[in-house]
Formats: sequence, structure tokens, C-alpha cells
Amino acid sequence: MEVPEDFKSSYELSGELPGRDSIYGEHAEAMTAVLISMLDRIETIRTDMRSRYPTDPVDHCLARIKSDKSMREKCRRRGLPETTESALYEIRDAIGVRIVCGFLKDVYRIRDYLVRFEDYELVTEKDYIRHAKSNGYRSYHMILRVNGQYYVELQLRTISMDTWAALEHQLRYKKEKTSSDALIAAELKRCADELASTDVSMQAIKDMIEDIR
Repeated sequence: MEVPEDFKSSYELSGELPGRDSIYGEHAEAMTAVLISMLDRIETIRTDMRSRYPTDPVDHCLARIKSDKSMREKCRRRGLPETTESALYEIRDAIGVRIVCGFLKDVYRIRDYLVRFEDYELVTEKDYIRHAKSNGYRSYHMILRVNGQYYVELQLRTISMDTWAALEHQLRYKKEKTSSDALIAAELKRCADELASTDVSMQAIKDMIEDIR
């Protein structure tokens, strides 16, 4: 199944979509359909929120189905057999969507929209915005089960959280470790706290502007 051109122009799709020869087997096409359906729901949410609030709640959105190679590697790391069952039901991030918002309230509003869809079951959620990880990481994580079968992992975060996470990822996975890594990590943690404070302030300013309208 091909991704419609209108989605390609509005959403960033990372990597190739899997085929039947992948670890997902005969489920590959259905997984692509679930991903497209999820992006369609997000567009519906954006449209509704734009009618209620002054700005578009979504800055950008990244979607992907984990590649055959990446999924097999994750199965091995977890000590799981490299099977379709492991990929779909033991590991719950085969389908992933990251929604990047301009402001904090948009994150929680989109979360509330998503859990109201009858064919989406909320399996787990972790609020790393209000309860940040020790290294400063902030994001809102959800796992939804769609139509009682396929799991989708969603990450919702602000632009500043996304920028920070990209830099932290670069540090964590760089090939050569150096003596300055600990200092860089400490600076990243400091920046994470400052950005979190800025997100709160920016939301407060936005609220004041909207109250004046």
C-alpha cells in the first residue's frame, strides 16, 4: 500500500515501508494502513483544533514503521525470537509517530483527542514532561492499540523538547567517547531545565495574548 501524496507533503515519513518479505510478513500492508489511518486522525485533530484555537497545534510530525533490520536487532537485544509475533506483540513500537507541537497545552490537548477514539485503546502512557528523566529528557509517551491488534507508539513534545532530544541522541550515539562527554551531558541537563521553564513562560504569554483577543 502506497502512502498518499497529500500525507507525504504534510508529514515526514522516515525510511522505507516494509514488504511481505520483512519480519512483519502478511501484516506489513495492514500496518501501513494503520499508519496512514493514524496520520489521517492527526489531520482531523489539527483541523478541529484550528477551528477552536488561533494557531495550528502541530509544527511537524514524523512517522515510521521500524525497518526489518532494526526490528530484528531489537528482538536480539531483548533475547526474543526473530518472529512476526515478537515484532508485533512483544515489542510495541513497530509503528511509531512523533508529534511536535508549538506549545505545552497542545501536547495535552492532542493526547486527550487521541484517547477518545473508540477504536484506539490506551495501553500505557508516561508523562516525561511533568516527570522528566534524570538526564533532562522530556516528552509525552503513549502506546495505543488500534482495532485490538496493532500497537502504535506516540511521542508528543514541544519544538524545544524535540531539538534537545535530537542533540542528546547525537551525544549518546556518537562513535567515540571523550573525557568531555560528562560535561556536555551536564550542560544538556541544564539546558533542558531552562527550556522547560521557557516552554511554561511561552505558554503563559500565549494564553495572555489569546485572552486579549
